[in-house]
Amino acid sequence: FYQTLTRNHPAVQNAKLFDWLKFLYEVWKYVDEDAIYHSSLLAMAELMKTGCTLTTDHHYLYPRSFKGDLMGLQFEAADTLGMRFSPTRGSMSLSKKDGGLPPDSVVQTEDEILRDSERCIKTYHDSAPDAMHKIALAPCSPFSVTKNLMKDTAALGRKYGVRLHTHLCETYDEADFCQEMYGMRPVQLMQECNLIGEDVWYAHGIHFNDEELKILQETKTHIAHCPSSNMRLGSGICRVKEMLDMGINVAVAVDGSASNDSSDMLAEVRQAMLLQRVRYGSDALSAAQAFTMATEGGAKLLNFGKVGRLEKGWAADLAIFDVSTLPYAGSQSDPVASLLFCGTNHNTDYTIINGKVVVDHGQLVGYDEMELAQKANAISKRMMDQAVRGEIV
Repeated sequence: FYQTLTRNHPAVQNAKLFDWLKFLYEVWKYVDEDAIYHSSLLAMAELMKTGCTLTTDHHYLYPRSFKGDLMGLQFEAADTLGMRFSPTRGSMSLSKKDGGLPPDSVVQTEDEILRDSERCIKTYHDSAPDAMHKIALAPCSPFSVTKNLMKDTAALGRKYGVRLHTHLCETYDEADFCQEMYGMRPVQLMQECNLIGEDVWYAHGIHFNDEELKILQETKTHIAHCPSSNMRLGSGICRVKEMLDMGINVAVAVDGSASNDSSDMLAEVRQAMLLQRVRYGSDALSAAQAFTMATEGGAKLLNFGKVGRLEKGWAADLAIFDVSTLPYAGSQSDPVASLLFCGTNHNTDYTIINGKVVVDHGQLVGYDEMELAQKANAISKRMMDQAVRGEIV
């Protein structure tokens, strides 16, 4: 969510992943408590206004200067808006000096990470199938954590029965890093670290080979597909159609807001549908399949067993759109599909979460939108100015 404060930066508008990260790490290290709280409000507000009722956030950035309860700030923001929320306690421990990608200023020791991960689970996790709060654990990526941390995190997560997550096979650079650092491909590394299985999801998963797809199928590992980010960074096209045909659960995600550069969930579902057609043809992914990925697929990935369907006894989470307006005229033969094929405004008229109206007539109920935008812009400017000055943290 913190990436909402560094969107559309001219220096990385045309960068690939590793270059994009190296530049933005030097801005992100100035994230503080104010930035965490307001960026979380901003990201969740955008998601809710475009139909999202359940989300996660992979927060792996813990600058040395940050001393507060980061997960607590995010849950406070979620409760303010009414979002159903399952963030990950992310981590980075492998800095540049040790052969990783991030600078020393944004990594933690493995003891710090594991200790706080356990604290977060004990403090915030609710195992109920329709909980408003859950926690997952998420080493950031193969190029920013050690094998030991991945193994220990997997063991800790399974001790408490929480979901596990990481970025995987997003770029060829990542695969090359794994070969050079560990002498194996990313999925083999995950197997060695026990970071694979039906309680695990990977973000992106673009460059799996046929053998690796078979492993994902056999282990029932989930994938979060991020089409806009994958296009924006030129990372590639995920083999979603093949994954679905194999029975692999795939959800839709907006990724971080500095690589999208939006948190528009309905637009993301449209991109997921269309991008598969570029790779596989016009019948690759239907609107109904794309919506299933975005609803049931996401809830299953995050282990919310009573979320994702309109069904008696399930959570009262709804997104209501008005398709009687001009952009949808002529599309009423299939009004649900028209949300993906037609329209330019992806905002809901109403969003309801846990039976509570959180977006009413297109406006947030829990926070003043203009005040939030102004606050976010002020924090963004402060961070950019600090980066230009090169302040030490």
